[in-house]
Parts: sequence; C-alpha cells; structure tokens
Amino acid sequence: MIDTHAHLYEPDYDDDREETLQRALGAGVTRFYLPNINEESIPRMMALTERHPETCFPMMGLHPEDVKSDWAQVLDRMEPQLQGKAAVGEVGLDFYWDDTFRKEQIEAFRRQTEWAFHYGLPLVIHQRKAENEAHEVLRSCHGTELRGVFHCFSGSVESARRVMAYEGFFVGIGGIVTFKNAKLGEVLRAVVPLERVVLETDCPYLAPVPHRGERNESSFLTSVCGKLAEIYNLSPGEVEKVTDDNARRLFGA
Repeated sequence: MIDTHAHLYEPDYDDDREETLQRALGAGVTRFYLPNINEESIPRMMALTERHPETCFPMMGLHPEDVKSDWAQVLDRMEPQLQGKAAVGEVGLDFYWDDTFRKEQIEAFRRQTEWAFHYGLPLVIHQRKAENEAHEVLRSCHGTELRGVFHCFSGSVESARRVMAYEGFFVGIGGIVTFKNAKLGEVLRAVVPLERVVLETDCPYLAPVPHRGERNESSFLTSVCGKLAEIYNLSPGEVEKVTDDNARRLFGA
C-alpha cells in the first residue's frame, strides 16, 4: 500500500517515529508521501525524508490555514524549494473555522496551482467549506491539464462528479470512509471508479475504525483498504494493487 498523505514528521511522533514507520512497513505500507504545512514544518519534513529517502517523499506548499498577510513573501521563499519534491501540497482553501484571509487564500491557491502547471507536478488539494471557490481557481488555472488529488475527500455525489470531470485528478480516501455514519461509501460506489482512488491516512489525524479517537498512523491504512474492498466488492489485495497503480500515476513514480 502507498500512503499518499501522511504528516509523519509532526511532533506527535517524536517519541516513536522510527517504530511507527516500522509498524507501517510491517503492515505492508511501502511508500509515504509527506505534505508540507508551512515554513516551520519544512526542516522536520526534510529531516525525515533524508533519513528515509527510499520510502519518504516530500511535497512543498503552504496549507490554506497558514495563509496570512505575508503569504506572497512566504511563497517567494518556498518556490525555489520545489526542486526534487513529489508534489505541490498541501494547498487549497479552508473557510471552515475562519475566513479572515479568504482573498489571500484564493490568491495563494491560484499561485500554487500555477506552480503545479509550470513545474509539471501533481497538486494536492485541501478543500473545506470552499468547494465552489476551489473549482473556480482550477478552471481558471489549467485544471483540465493538471493531475492531482482532492485530499481527504468526503463530499456528496455532486462533489464527486465535479472532481471526476478533471481526468487527471483522484480522490484521497482515508479514515472517514470507515466511520459508522459516513455516506462516503455510497458516493464512491455511485460515482467514483476505484481507478480514481488513492489511499491516505492524513496521520496523525482522522484515525479509522477501530482506532477512531487514537493518534492515526500509516499502519492503520489496512483498515481503509479493507473498507474499500467491501465498498467495491473486491479483495483487499485487488484494492491495494489498483490504488498503488493510481498513486504511481499520480506522482509519476
């Protein structure tokens, strides 16, 4: 399995990071893609990828919740660091808790989307309470020519159809799909072929059942894979093979 979205460099793992990685490898997770958050997270992320260059792959981007008035200067400093990165991410729009910097978020997302086009990198999108705005940016920034993933997808049938309209985009499916009252399985079955799905944990957040409420980790990806096997009426091995192929197409690996 490939964990396409894991914050394994975060302080949550400072006491057992190597053990966490070993548990994941033992569970069959072979690659970990690390989305950046802000300037402060870069050294931690890069330290982990330098220790594990064969399994951990960094992205570069500014998370929408970290977009402030100095966003343009931050992106000026980040752009030269795109070389050698697996993707532009984690970027996007989030108006859920606070939309004080709404305009700035949109402009930062637009600029980072242009990075993905210019540098030929996949785009890893975080979108919450900003669906229309996110698609407006994509439409105006070569959306049909890009490849990428809508990370932590949990939307409606209509939301899924909007993503599927971009042939180069996948949905990232994690622990939410296992939650008791989640409708995501029905959405996937109705609209999203498995060939457009990649696995993710978003660890340390959103641990799947039966670990809900715990610190999430990449070894728990087996629970996500198992749930998708139920949804698509396939074996876990078949889900693993298809989603691995999808992740390799996404990241060009």
